[in-house]
Amino acid sequence: MEAEIVSRAVAAATTLAGELHLRVDHAAVIHNSNKLALRLLPCGVFARVAPVGQEVAALEVELALRLAETACPVTPLEPQVEPRVYERDGFAVTLWTYYEVVSPDPGFPGAYAEALQRLHTGMRSVEIATPHFLDRVAEAERLVTHRDETPALTEADRHLLLGTLQSARERIHSRGVPEQLLHGEPHPGNVLNTRDGLLFIDLETCCRGPVEFDVAHVPEEVSARYPDVDQVLLAECRRLVLAMVAAWRWDIRDEFPDGHQHGRDILSLLRQGPPWPALGALVAE
Repeated sequence: MEAEIVSRAVAAATTLAGELHLRVDHAAVIHNSNKLALRLLPCGVFARVAPVGQEVAALEVELALRLAETACPVTPLEPQVEPRVYERDGFAVTLWTYYEVVSPDPGFPGAYAEALQRLHTGMRSVEIATPHFLDRVAEAERLVTHRDETPALTEADRHLLLGTLQSARERIHSRGVPEQLLHGEPHPGNVLNTRDGLLFIDLETCCRGPVEFDVAHVPEEVSARYPDVDQVLLAECRRLVLAMVAAWRWDIRDEFPDGHQHGRDILSLLRQGPPWPALGALVAE
């Protein structure tokens, strides 16, 4: 978000907190992209703020409530207030429990894999309408196809991305494996290592698909500990995820820091060919 929008978003979250009898003397910006993540002090509440219509906050809240019933390792909503989406001054605001992050210990990869497996187990018991992972692939293909939305992408890179997206999609679909509710992007940036264990955040990316699509987002030392993975399917999902992320980096609306350089790095990997690295390894660098 631009500075002027950030200022308005912080004001909206602060005003809302006051109305809910949460004391806020300061709002610390934790993350700023398409959404603003704030720690409200001294009440200690974590707020996520986005312009109304540019978020899927209602789905995220519903999923958080449903997954909490299954003891899934996800961050809970703030218990001091009604668990719902609040709208203030053109912004959608959701309020969550804040967790201090601690340094990972040597057993982190195994704990990460175990937490992801627990998340998937809990998700299998939740029936809720979400997009299919191929819907996200179609959106990436649309970005690559529409030159006005990805104007900085060269024709050679555009051809590479489109071909990769289409062939990986077809190979994944042809394997006919079981599908279920997924996190959608369980990479290291969406995992908190807390004193209460590992917790997944950012549920707005949830979708349906094979578990290998989720596993493709985590570092290799984590995926190696996830049980019963179809290795052929995992490799195709890694290739697909790399191409999707590269497409997003060229979107004129993308706010990822040094996004074009990140996109070029991924394009180089796609040109080099297999073995395909896990996205989580790139995110962690």
